[in-house]
Amino acid sequence: MKSVIALALVGSAAAFAPSAQGPASTALYAAQKGPSLKYVDCIPTADLPAPGSATSGVAGGLAICIAVDPKGAVYALGDKCPPVNQPLSFGKVGSDGTISDPVLGTKFSLKTGEVVSWCPSGLGKLIGGLFDPQGVPTYPVKAQGKVLQVQVDVNYKANFEANYWSGILDAQGKANGKYY
Repeated sequence: MKSVIALALVGSAAAFAPSAQGPASTALYAAQKGPSLKYVDCIPTADLPAPGSATSGVAGGLAICIAVDPKGAVYALGDKCPPVNQPLSFGKVGSDGTISDPVLGTKFSLKTGEVVSWCPSGLGKLIGGLFDPQGVPTYPVKAQGKVLQVQVDVNYKANFEANYWSGILDAQGKANGKYY
């Protein structure tokens, strides 16, 4: 009788032991795609900002800041300023090869996207002091006919969104584009 009780205890303990089996593959786990860099239309060349200013555009589903330095060179950067993600396209393009965050004053290099000066304004010192300095992505640009094109990973947005569950409570509907 003692052996039966011992076997029952061991068997029930095994039911709660961790399993080496990985997560089940279901429709809720979207497939990740590899990076695919392509030049994608962003804005018409007629809408290029004047030298020393910037504007916003969208390329491959990504928010892009198109900046023109005072000499006329065109740059493409991510349009979300860290740390609070306000649009970089509202910023001021300087003659020193930088663009300034319109709210916190952070200066980013137009060529590399790296931080030149992190949150120097009064409000910036309060908010920026809570975060580590972080740059913005930069993208190659070219004029193709009457359109400015930006080279982006066309799978980036889909891969980012694949990490989110979509199902009955998803406000965007089913993965096939239909609604419940």
